Amino acid sequence: MKLEQAIACEPEQLEDWLPIMEVATREVFTQMVNIQLSVPQRPSAAISSVTAMIGLAGLLTGVMSFRCEDEAAALITSRMLGINLAEANSSIADAMGEICNMVAGNFKHKIPGLGDGCLLSLPSVVRGGDYTIHARPNTPRIHLHFLLENMPIMISLYAAGRTAARP
Repeated sequence: MKLEQAIACEPEQLEDWLPIMEVATREVFTQMVNIQLSVPQRPSAAISSVTAMIGLAGLLTGVMSFRCEDEAAALITSRMLGINLAEANSSIADAMGEICNMVAGNFKHKIPGLGDGCLLSLPSVVRGGDYTIHARPNTPRIHLHFLLENMPIMISLYAAGRTAARP
């Protein structure tokens, strides 16, 4: 990896990656779910019915997560798989894991030098209303809040570490 590629993997602040994360998320939802996301006037409170997570390892170490309520997850699943809402419940975990995987993959490939220098884990999905996401104290994180047909969704990146390549 060239030094200039490694520099692209090291934003001055994690917030510098928000526009890239936003574009990556919007592209996945437009292409895979055929839904245009909108931005809420103000971020909603904690969203905790469904959380999909993808681990990142390599030049960027951390976790990307996608959170939404069951109703939004069912709509996404229905649209992704071309099935009606009543059939969607049994496939929500797979669909949410795949959406998170696609957003994470699209995001890392938009940052020069990160595409091949960062591996993604298999997705993990948590469902239910009684859980909290904990990260190490002082873990840098960024969050994007969207509305999916008036239902809140949130994409987060928890960056436990970034490693610059050696010149």
